[in-house]
Amino acid sequence: MITPFYHSARVTLYNDKAEIVMPDMPIGSIDLTVTSPPYDNLRDYKGYTFDFETIARELYRVTKQGGVVVWVVGDATVNGSETGTSFKQALYFKEIGFNLHDTMIYNKRGLPNETHDRYRQDFEYMFVFSKDKPKTFNPILHKKIFTDRRKTKNINKDKSGHYKLSKMNPHDYTKEGNVFFYVASGGVGQSDKIAYKHPAIFPEELAQDHIISWSNENDIVFDPMMGSGTTGKMAMKLNRKFIGIDTALEYCEIAQARIHAAELMAEADLFNPHNDKI
Repeated sequence: MITPFYHSARVTLYNDKAEIVMPDMPIGSIDLTVTSPPYDNLRDYKGYTFDFETIARELYRVTKQGGVVVWVVGDATVNGSETGTSFKQALYFKEIGFNLHDTMIYNKRGLPNETHDRYRQDFEYMFVFSKDKPKTFNPILHKKIFTDRRKTKNINKDKSGHYKLSKMNPHDYTKEGNVFFYVASGGVGQSDKIAYKHPAIFPEELAQDHIISWSNENDIVFDPMMGSGTTGKMAMKLNRKFIGIDTALEYCEIAQARIHAAELMAEADLFNPHNDKI
């Protein structure tokens, strides 16, 4: 059994390769995985080349029936051609038993203009894989626009990020589409700047929206390549438990600092917008 880098009542972090740690994890123990691998040559990750097929098979083994894996990935362009690695990985997940429940897009706002002879790459894929039908779906909702604003006055989010729809006509709101728009991680998107010591972070809202969508309070959220710990931080904010793995010690230290701070805030109920201590 591998010794955790950090452990508390709600968090367990490991400083090792995912393919080494995951075989010790119990079968069917994870409700939701939200992760982004160090794909192609787009990320300088301490020389680490991850064993994709082993990690994918282990994800299938540790995911509960009805559990979900959100795989955020893009492709490099080599000699004028995109690699297509993202599609190859998606097909492999299907081969080993996952359903491809949703093919979603992370559209990056605020990217700079580019000068090469192709259109600017504005998005990454967010593949949502499920082990059978997802057991949980809490859709992100949008208010519809009315000339009479009184029709939407009862739509409010609770502290977990869900909308409360009290005394409300179901036709007054709509689900989010499968393209999620976020400011690119190189600009803003993190509330604590220590995260930017990691070379490839995704926005906190991205992790938050998927954690809300595919899990419930006290579920176990997992990130086998946790990087700066964004998934873990948002799991704490939303009252989930978290298991994270990363091979780089300095990134584990960043993740621990961020997640532990969020843990303390959650314990003090400081994420509750109605708390008078804020």
